[in-house]
Amino acid sequence: MPAAPLSPSCPALDQLAAAADQLPPVGPTGLLAVFGRVPDPRKRRGVRHRLPVVLTLAACAVLAGARSFTAIGEWSADAGETVCVLLGAARVPDESTFRRVFAALDVDALDQALGAWASTATAPPTGGRRIAVDGKTLRGSRSGDTTGRHLLAALDHATGAVLGQVAVDEKSNEVPALRTLLADVPLAGAIVTADALHTQRETAGWLVGRGAHYLLTVKANQPRLHAQLAALPWGKVRTAARGRNRGHGRVEYRAVKATEVRAGLLFPHAIQAIRIVRRRQPVAGGPAGTETVYLVTSLPTHQASPALLGEIARGHWLIEDRLHWVRDVTFAEDHSQARTGNGPRVMASLRNLAITILRLAGATNIAQALRHQARHPERPLQTITSLRC
Repeated sequence: MPAAPLSPSCPALDQLAAAADQLPPVGPTGLLAVFGRVPDPRKRRGVRHRLPVVLTLAACAVLAGARSFTAIGEWSADAGETVCVLLGAARVPDESTFRRVFAALDVDALDQALGAWASTATAPPTGGRRIAVDGKTLRGSRSGDTTGRHLLAALDHATGAVLGQVAVDEKSNEVPALRTLLADVPLAGAIVTADALHTQRETAGWLVGRGAHYLLTVKANQPRLHAQLAALPWGKVRTAARGRNRGHGRVEYRAVKATEVRAGLLFPHAIQAIRIVRRRQPVAGGPAGTETVYLVTSLPTHQASPALLGEIARGHWLIEDRLHWVRDVTFAEDHSQARTGNGPRVMASLRNLAITILRLAGATNIAQALRHQARHPERPLQTITSLRC
C-alpha cells in the first residue's frame, strides 16, 4: 500500500528546497532553504504538514511574540491560514503537532543550519569578526532533580546575530562545548571573547590554530596566571584609554592599560596583557565600587591598541544585553514550562532566530519590533523572505 500523501505542494518552499539540494552543505542562500535542510524526525507515512512549513510557521509565530508551544498554536490558528496561503499549504498545524515534532527534532542539526545561515548573512567584507561566547541555563526546563538545560551560544558583536548554539552536557561544562560551538564558524581573522571559565590553554591553542585571536578574562580559576598579571609593573604603564558610560542606575568610569608580554607569560600565544579598572558610582548616591579585571590576548600591538582592546572587552558583554536579557525579559524564557524532549532547546533556538532576523532587519528594540510583527499576520513571513541572504 503506498505511503499516505504529504500535505499539498508548497510552491515557495518547493522551489527553495530544490535549490537547497543543489547547494553545498554550508553557505545556504536563504533562510527558508535552511528549513528544508533540517531532517524530519517523523516517519513519512501519515505526515500532514511538511517540516519546512511547521518550522516556518513557528518562526513566524515567535517573530510575532509567541513565547510557548501554546502561543505558537494559537498564533497559527489565527494567522496561520493567511501565511499558509502565501506558502501554498492547505492545512494549519495545531499545537500538538508543534509540540510533538519539536520534542523529537534533531535540534543539533537545526542549530547548525541556522548558525551557518547567520554566519553567511553577517560575514564582514574584510574579515575580523568579533564573536562573544557565553552560556545560559533554561531555568524553566528544570524538573525535579533534573537541572535546567544549559546552552552555550555565540554572538556577533557587530550585528547581535546568533552564530550558533550547542547544549552543554550535564556531566561536563562549557569548556569543551566551545570547540563544538565554533567548529563550523569561519574563524580566520576573527576575535573570540569569553569569560574566565574559557581561559584554558587548550582553548587558546585551538582558536589560534583555527586562525583566530582571543581576548580572555583571567580570574581565580587560573591562580598562577592571575598572580603573574597582577604583579606586572602596572604603575609604570600609562593609562592609554578612558571611558565613561551611564546606565542601569549607575555611572561607570573605566581606565585601560595594556602592555606587551611576548615572553614569560604562563599562557600560550599571549602577546598582550590588559588591566581594566572599573569604578561604578550609583546615580542615586551611595558608595562607589571599584573592580580590577585582567585579560590576555593573542592580538599584537600593531593590530590592537589599548583603546581597541577596552572596546572589544566591553563589547563581549553585549551577549548579556542583546541575547540573554532579551530572551529572559522580552520572551520570558526562564518562565517557560517546556520540558519534554528537545522542546526547550528548540524554543531557545527559535528565540535566537527571531532575535537574529530582527537585528538583520534593522531593529534596535526587540520588544517594539515584536509588536510591529504581530500587527499583521503576513508581516513575519515578509520579514523572513526580505532578508537577501
